[in-house]
Amino acid sequence: MTTHHAGDSVTYTVTFLEMTERPRYDWPHTPNGMTGALLKAETPPVWYFRALYDAVGRDYAWTDLHTSEDSEIADWLKDKDVALYSLIDHGWPQGFFLLDWRTPRSCELCYFGLVPPSVGRGLGSWMLRTAILTAWAREGVEVLHVNTCTLDHPRALIQYQKHGFTPVRQEQRARVLTRAWTPQPN
Repeated sequence: MTTHHAGDSVTYTVTFLEMTERPRYDWPHTPNGMTGALLKAETPPVWYFRALYDAVGRDYAWTDLHTSEDSEIADWLKDKDVALYSLIDHGWPQGFFLLDWRTPRSCELCYFGLVPPSVGRGLGSWMLRTAILTAWAREGVEVLHVNTCTLDHPRALIQYQKHGFTPVRQEQRARVLTRAWTPQPN
């Protein structure tokens, strides 16, 4: 496994996916062993969102929002058409997702993920189904969007497709890393 260092340029593929109708599956049952809850954050502070973003995305080179101003993120988070949900279990955040309904008749699953110690416990599929059904619960939604890239968890694209998303296009991109990154094994 090759570790890339801060300052290295890496190329990656972004896959854009969409879902054009509510899936036929029902709300998922809570995973075995989960004692917590999925909570919608009411006017979440920027520091909380940044902490979740970094805790989930550190292993996947999530750094795009590190250069965003706090005021820009705060305005986004307090918009009535943006919702941040945190999965809290055993007293600490296990993961989160963020939904954005600001575009008419559309929703974007902007961010989704688990912190590393929570991966592989059955929480991801449960949380993804819950995120999808929460997005579709808003009246007037006709399409749900998400994107993932080859820097993300190696099973991310497969999971999105398994849960009903269809790839609609891909883009090749490059970025200069701001910190060390090691690709995750398949």
